[in-house]
Amino acid sequence: MKKTTHWKLGLTLGLTILSVWLLYPSVEWYTKPADERAKLEAVRERPKRMLNLGLDLRGGTHMLLELEVEKLDKKEKLNDAITRAIEIIRNRIDQYGVGETPISRQGERWISVDLPGISNTEEAENLIGKTALLEFRLVDTSPEAEKALSKISDLTDSPFDKDGKLVPEIAKLMPKNTALFKASSGEESSRAKYYVLSSSVGITGAYLENAKVSTDSQFGYPNISFTFNKEGGKIFERYTGENIGKYLAIVLDGVVHSAPVIKSRIGGGSGVIEGSFTMEEARNLSIILRAGALPAPVRIIEKRVVGPGLGEDSIKKGVSAMGIAFLLVVLFMIVYYKGGGFIADIALFLNFVLLLAAMSYFSATLTLPGIAGMILSLAMAIDANVLILERMREEMALSKPVAMIIPTGYDKAWSAILDSNVTTWIAAVFLFQFGSGPVKGFAVTLTIGLLIGMFTSVFVTRAIYEFLLTSNPKELSI
Repeated sequence: MKKTTHWKLGLTLGLTILSVWLLYPSVEWYTKPADERAKLEAVRERPKRMLNLGLDLRGGTHMLLELEVEKLDKKEKLNDAITRAIEIIRNRIDQYGVGETPISRQGERWISVDLPGISNTEEAENLIGKTALLEFRLVDTSPEAEKALSKISDLTDSPFDKDGKLVPEIAKLMPKNTALFKASSGEESSRAKYYVLSSSVGITGAYLENAKVSTDSQFGYPNISFTFNKEGGKIFERYTGENIGKYLAIVLDGVVHSAPVIKSRIGGGSGVIEGSFTMEEARNLSIILRAGALPAPVRIIEKRVVGPGLGEDSIKKGVSAMGIAFLLVVLFMIVYYKGGGFIADIALFLNFVLLLAAMSYFSATLTLPGIAGMILSLAMAIDANVLILERMREEMALSKPVAMIIPTGYDKAWSAILDSNVTTWIAAVFLFQFGSGPVKGFAVTLTIGLLIGMFTSVFVTRAIYEFLLTSNPKELSI
């Protein structure tokens, strides 16, 4: 046996073993009972490198978000704002533990988000929809502010009108250069539900470097510890040093979560946000703060929950269709091409395993369009084998020896194989560039499948032929 045949077969065997190893977590996960999977997902014990099922197969939540462009900073362009909003939403979801989430821009100001496996729409809304604008403002404790708060406590309705503006009788009482902010729901008395704060912002969450869940040392309540970057730490230290003895309100999305008194200059660029948080709320809020604030608020204009029953039905029918089609192709190739067809079937099966393993390695999300791309790539792979076998038969008709038939068949079929795959690749590139959501999934799966298909159809099958040719050429049938 030639040395080249040795390393070709060794490479093929090595890739096969690696593929089985990569697929093992996915097989182990999806063979578990559904209730056990749900429990493990709840505590984020889902394997990292595994094949994920998309919304149409697994169920979950689909949302269409609209960016409120009228609230954008005048200096920021719409395209930049949409791109930044998509990236921030993706970071939030990735940190939450839902990998490979399809997020895409729709039209001028809309963003489409799919959350496979999340059917709790309230949880999804809280994770995605928060602007997460963190601000630190001084509390106004002047007599005018106290008078305004006293007047608010006498009101049965909100001090804000339907447009979010202060009612005239409250606006007249407000001190200059101040604003009224609502307190978090943890406050009980009507008087404590609002704060009068300075209109100037001492520091914002733009300087945040990290945010994580911590617990109160006295009662064990969940809080959020935050850390500023180097520049933010200097600003925060200077700001607290200049306002010792005053109350500093921590405001998130227009809601005051706490307003502790500044007892001394705070160095080190760190602090704690206290409030009536549950552990889950504190965790989600820390994720949102780490990911950053959205450039403008987003409004959910469409919300749809997809049940897992439809996905299970699609999986069953898809698996049945693929199994029947695969079996028919295998039988046809063996009956029509005999030994050559059997070798082509080996390459086809290896192609399927390598494709699933590659998607598992990248933790890709498999959807129905992705399955369609996979089937098309397998069809292209078997088509390449047919081209090679037909060329070999043409050479055999000329009564050439087997040692010449195999390399000549591959050489003559190569141009047609390359042409068909390249033209399909070009189509896949355009689908990925201009498509969105499921179309991009189809293009990605197709592209990976074509690469693997060329490897198995040309490299692997030729290595098998070379092995058989050196072992027992008389029994080689095409």
